[in-house]
Amino acid sequence: MIIDAHAHLWKKQNGIVNGKKVYDIGGGKSNFGGEIRQMMPPYMTDGENTVERFLANMDYAGVSGAVITQEYIDGNQDEYLKTVKCNRIKICALYEEKPLVDITDYDGIKICASRLLDKNLLNHIEPFDIADKNGKFISIDLADGDKQTDMMREIVKLFPNLKIAIGHFGMVTRPNWQEQIKLAENKNVFIESGGITWLFNDEFYPYSSAIKAINEAADLVGFEKLMWGSDYPRTMTAITYKMSLDFIEKTTEISDENKRLVLGENARHFYNFGKLIVPEKVKNMVE
Repeated sequence: MIIDAHAHLWKKQNGIVNGKKVYDIGGGKSNFGGEIRQMMPPYMTDGENTVERFLANMDYAGVSGAVITQEYIDGNQDEYLKTVKCNRIKICALYEEKPLVDITDYDGIKICASRLLDKNLLNHIEPFDIADKNGKFISIDLADGDKQTDMMREIVKLFPNLKIAIGHFGMVTRPNWQEQIKLAENKNVFIESGGITWLFNDEFYPYSSAIKAINEAADLVGFEKLMWGSDYPRTMTAITYKMSLDFIEKTTEISDENKRLVLGENARHFYNFGKLIVPEKVKNMVE
C-alpha cells in the first residue's frame, strides 16, 4: 500500500513568484517570472496537469492514494481540486494571506510558509485554527532551515491535536534542516518527503544521500513519523514517477518494515484514508 503525500495538479497554471506571473507556454514549459522553465514533462503539451494523467502514473507505479497540495507558482487550484477529490485523492485548499473560502469540501489546508509576504507564522493563526476546529490537516512548506521552526513550536502548543505535515523533508539540503525534522517530536506533526529528489537532484538517482538523510531523520523522530511524497509533476522533468519512490523501495539501507511505514502506512493513518486498492502491476515493454 503506497501513498503519495505530496503531489500537485492544475487545470490551468496561473501562478506568481516574487510578484511576477507564472504561466504555461506549451510543451510542458512555463514562463516562470520572466524565465523559461521546463515545469512539466514535455509530453504534457497542453499545459494541463490533470488528475487523469496523474492516476495513470499512480496505477503504473503501484500507488494507491495521494494527497494534492498546492503552491503559489501554480495559482489557486481550489475549484479544480474539488472536482478531482475521490477515495484515492485527498485535497488541500490554498491559504493566500486572506480569509479562507469554505473548506468543507477539502481535507486540509496548504500553507506556503516560505512564500508568505509576512513570514511570521504567528500572524497567520487563522488557517491553523480553522483546520483544528474542522478536523482538517495542515500541509506546510517552511522557509529554509530553522527560520520558522520556533514559530511552529508555538503554534503546535496552541493546537496540540492538529495534524501538521511538514513538506520538502524539512528542506533537507539546507543548513539546520534537522530543526524542521525535530518538530515531529510532537505527536501530531509528521514529515513528508515531497521534493526530496529535487533537493538532491545534483546527485541524481538513486539518491544515496537522500537515503542517508531519511535514516538521519528517523534517528531523530522515528520512521513512524516519515511519509513519502513525489512532488509530481515538477520532479518528473528529471525522473519518472516510478523512480521517485523506487529509490526507497530498492535500497538495502532501510528495512522492509520501515519502508512499509514510510511509503504508505504512516500516510494512511495520518490522512485518514479509507479502503484503497493496490494497483495491479502491468508488465511493460522492456521487461
